[in-house]
Amino acid sequence: MSQRILIWDIPTRIFHWLLAVSFAGAFLTAESERYRDIHVVLGYTLLGLIAFRLVWGFVGSRYARFRSFLFKPGEIAAYVTSLLKAKPAHYMGHNPAGSVAVFALLALGLLTGLAGVIVFQDSGGDALEELHEMAAYAMLAVVALHVAGVVLSSVMHRENLVRSMITGLKSGLPNEGIRRAHAWLGVIMLASVVAFWLGYPATGPTPQNVNVTQAEHPHADD
Repeated sequence: MSQRILIWDIPTRIFHWLLAVSFAGAFLTAESERYRDIHVVLGYTLLGLIAFRLVWGFVGSRYARFRSFLFKPGEIAAYVTSLLKAKPAHYMGHNPAGSVAVFALLALGLLTGLAGVIVFQDSGGDALEELHEMAAYAMLAVVALHVAGVVLSSVMHRENLVRSMITGLKSGLPNEGIRRAHAWLGVIMLASVVAFWLGYPATGPTPQNVNVTQAEHPHADD
């Protein structure tokens, strides 16, 4: 008998929403010198979250592991076709289309973040800065497609996938759920990110600020 069961553990859910907040905030502050520090700290947060997700994809709970949503190209094509026919197959974890979005977001997020770190250190030149910007816009496009897919799947399956990523619950058989939510790890994740956000301004001046300081006080180290 179908009932509400736990599918998404707490670390996976916290990762999902913190990644969304970090990317949105970093994207919106990308062109602002005034909010440059916010852009940078959110970029570092995004990289840290992706690093965690890469590890959690191998050691996490059942539906968080990459092997649970590794689909062959034929399976992905068949699922997309079933969507177009309004008869999509149901999956407890990520469906084939969702899996493509997950891997694309991880790859683009990693590329955007690493390029941004190098640009922040005044290295890489204009080419890397353009790569950083292009990767960010590509990630935005994937996010838009992902959101559209979530809405479409929610309507077709008559289940609120956004709510599922908040509560971690879906309707299914008891043996299809996960046993532990790993709440302790979720608390550590959230506390670490908040501590990083609060402590970042005290970690030291940005390279731009260092250059300005040295220009104003050329003999400060004498």
